[in-house]
Amino acid sequence: MNALTDRLKSWPLYVLPHHLVSRVVFFLTRRQGRLVPSAIRYFCRLFNVNLQEANRTRPEQYQSFNDFFTRDLQPQVRPVDTTAAGIACPVDGCVSQLGPIDATSIFQAKHRHYSLLDLLGGRQSDAEPFIDGQFATLYLSPRDYHRIHMPLSGTLRSMHYIPGRLFSVAPHTVRVVPRLFARNERVVALFDTDAGKLAMVLVGAINVAAIETVWAGLVTPPNRKKIEYRDYNSSTDTPVLLDKGAEMGRFNMGSTVILLLQKGAQFQPELAEGSAIRMGELIGHCK
Repeated sequence: MNALTDRLKSWPLYVLPHHLVSRVVFFLTRRQGRLVPSAIRYFCRLFNVNLQEANRTRPEQYQSFNDFFTRDLQPQVRPVDTTAAGIACPVDGCVSQLGPIDATSIFQAKHRHYSLLDLLGGRQSDAEPFIDGQFATLYLSPRDYHRIHMPLSGTLRSMHYIPGRLFSVAPHTVRVVPRLFARNERVVALFDTDAGKLAMVLVGAINVAAIETVWAGLVTPPNRKKIEYRDYNSSTDTPVLLDKGAEMGRFNMGSTVILLLQKGAQFQPELAEGSAIRMGELIGHCK
């Protein structure tokens, strides 16, 4: 019965114009006006948002709904783990899945897997470091804080924009849509760290009307037809160096971040599907 319910809830997404819907959301969430505080209050009640953790605690302090949605938090409410070789959680949310990468296969949900190579855009050199490594798929619900932070200190080596659909990434959709994370529009950031290679995959979803990084600004929209690669290895590029816990990007509306780590990394044994997580807390260790 649960599987049938998941399918009934998910099938309309196959026919919806994902990008058109998301562009409308993009426009509406950036409108300013006297209705904005009321919309924020309603949203906070509906999703039980704790606005007291934010730097701006009153709805009237936000110029638009998007300004509220991408709000920053008071530093003391999300201390960043300082454990040597510790992996800090990059987001607020919950664990969708995590564990070992089986050669090049990543577990999505029951009976569903997708390819590491497909996820990263098709360049074998990008995928090779993560063969038999570790992954963590972290889901951000609408109520969560939507800025994304570094789990380790790192130097940016490349960023890819990968076009795709915008299926919902809610749990019921993840359970039934094949290869969802390798089909949705996404931004891939690859870093060098003291513990080896790190990939952070920012997966778009319907109503996720923008993905930004701190070094490139707004990456999407607009949506494009082809994969775009930007390597940061040239001597003419200004190095992008980000400390553990530093902001690296943000979403508008809820979505998913996928972490990829090299073989030898381990996540905390108590973490499992459905575990609640908070930005900055210890979620694992590197070799």
